[in-house]
Amino acid sequence: MNPSTYNLGGDLTIQRLGFGAMRLCGQPGNFGPYPDWEAGKQLIRQAIALGVNFIDTAHAYGPGWNETLIGEALADVMETVVVATKGGVEKTAHDRVFPDGRPTQLRLRCEESLRRLRLERIPLYQLHKPDPQVPLAESIGALGELRDEGKIRHIGLSNVTLAQIEESRAIVPIASVQNRFNIAEQTDSAVLDFCLAHGIAYLPWGPLAAKPFSAEAPLAREGRLAEIARVHASTEGQLALAWLLQRAPNIVLIPGTTSPSHLAENAQCLKIELSEDEISVLDALFKNG
Repeated sequence: MNPSTYNLGGDLTIQRLGFGAMRLCGQPGNFGPYPDWEAGKQLIRQAIALGVNFIDTAHAYGPGWNETLIGEALADVMETVVVATKGGVEKTAHDRVFPDGRPTQLRLRCEESLRRLRLERIPLYQLHKPDPQVPLAESIGALGELRDEGKIRHIGLSNVTLAQIEESRAIVPIASVQNRFNIAEQTDSAVLDFCLAHGIAYLPWGPLAAKPFSAEAPLAREGRLAEIARVHASTEGQLALAWLLQRAPNIVLIPGTTSPSHLAENAQCLKIELSEDEISVLDALFKNG
């Protein structure tokens, strides 16, 4: 039986089914405020009612608007929720996104996130993407200073290689890695396995193989999953999420949606227990294309 929780950073117990809030922004490109603000807040509260206690966001989502939405939605229960946010990527238009890992910019964005989320300390702050124009050690060192000042509890990484994780771990403890990974895209397996061996949470983005900045989730309609999904009276998307939960116990899911019914549907993946034979069949299907 899969464990239902993960001990993030060694001291924060989180449910392994979290919620990725990125889609609760304006469109296209997750730019601007979510058009139905009150419905967005209600969806976040619904996630909490379903047992979710881990919410993933970023400065770049909006930018800023997504954090503000979460801060308002969770104002009364924030002490019971672990919020992860990210800095190090700037968005100046829906199609203008670029890394900025300068220490001064990371500090600015962290302090803005604290205000928007209404927090005194951010439970998990992740470098959104390494900046090729800034030495990684400088960006990570800045996050370490913010942690030492009590503004960050744990530090995470996103969109990183194994070498970048190892370089970062030599500077500060790393609690999480957030990279793209799903049943059809497993090129990051070595990073996942490294994280498992070193007590690092792995947060796979694109768990249903959705394209960046798109609401399309191809694995939710993947015909090759249909037969096994029928056995479990589940959807293909639920099955793909269940596969991730069984792939490794350090995986924490952060699927996103703007639909209350889809949110409830995702939660049902926790009830699916795949047999070893089913996992072998699924692995072979996608390994062979």
